[in-house]
Amino acid sequence: MHDLLRTILAFALVLGVLVFIHELGHYLAARWRGVHVEVFSIGFGKPLLRWHDSVGTEWRLCPVPLGGYVKPHGFEGPEDATPEQMAAWQKGRTFHDKPVLSRAIVIVAGPVFNFLLAIILFTGLFAFAGQPHIRNVVATVMPGSAAATAGIVPHDAIVKLGDHPISDVADLQARIAAEPGAHIDVVVRRDNRDVTIPLTVGSVADAKGQPPHGQLGVSFLAEMGAPQSLPHAFVSAVKETWTVSVQTLAGLWQMLTGQHSTKDLGGPLRIAQMSGQVAQYGLSSLVSFMALLSINLGLINLFPIPILDGGRLMFYIFEAIMGRPVSRRVQQLSFQAGFALIASLFLFSTFNDLSHFGLFQWLASHVG
Repeated sequence: MHDLLRTILAFALVLGVLVFIHELGHYLAARWRGVHVEVFSIGFGKPLLRWHDSVGTEWRLCPVPLGGYVKPHGFEGPEDATPEQMAAWQKGRTFHDKPVLSRAIVIVAGPVFNFLLAIILFTGLFAFAGQPHIRNVVATVMPGSAAATAGIVPHDAIVKLGDHPISDVADLQARIAAEPGAHIDVVVRRDNRDVTIPLTVGSVADAKGQPPHGQLGVSFLAEMGAPQSLPHAFVSAVKETWTVSVQTLAGLWQMLTGQHSTKDLGGPLRIAQMSGQVAQYGLSSLVSFMALLSINLGLINLFPIPILDGGRLMFYIFEAIMGRPVSRRVQQLSFQAGFALIASLFLFSTFNDLSHFGLFQWLASHVG
């Protein structure tokens, strides 16, 4: 019961903060560009709390914490608005009347604020707790793996593959992945002496028809560095945000091209589970996890899929180039297709989550 409560609270905190910051970006950008904001909602469903601020924006807190939204004044446009809505428009403060650049700024501000949040969180983490580093020291060895068969044990530091000295874990992983089934000598530092171990690299195929990649079957030791000065922490945070963004996009591309299994694509249930897991390791782990999710949220929203921020930006780019908005019919069809795609991804990721939790195996065993 305690674990379930921790998971629920951690999930609500993580997702609530990320959604609030994302929508705050839209809200502040709208205010900056002279657009009145009618509603700022965190969550979906019937509001649990609602209040109006001094400029007339209605703030809502709703029970379903799977997102949120900001409703700019006049967002619907003349083609979709009812006579009552048009009669209530405030001249000069509607979204649809603003230049395309102002509308694009309002839309892109949400993802931008997610990246800024990640930088702020990483900066605080690196300044007060230090930056974590993954060392080329083995933490655990998977039973039956190539490393276990060869005799590699925890606390071994892998310093050389064949004739190639290992600079870091990324270098090691890249070289192992490129040599499935290869027979190589691995040099490890054990008890302050170098030991040479013959090893056959494991071979793993992610998808049917795709070439396999090499695998050792170990995890590596992570350690916290010394706290950094605030300017140094900020620079490190920007670099970390960029690195995580590139790695996330590379991982998604590998899924799309079949180089990596789509079974790793997680949804809200997996996020909830991981929120609870990282929360038990303390504030630093939760902050780091929140920064990673914020980057992912920013990237996903920039994808050129209609219904997402990136899809709207794509329409505004076409409008700026052609000198006129994309036809209403094209936008409607695109938004319908985008909604169908997002809904399909949500269902697929939820199916993956339930499979990961073992629900279908449990059902199969009880039916049998």
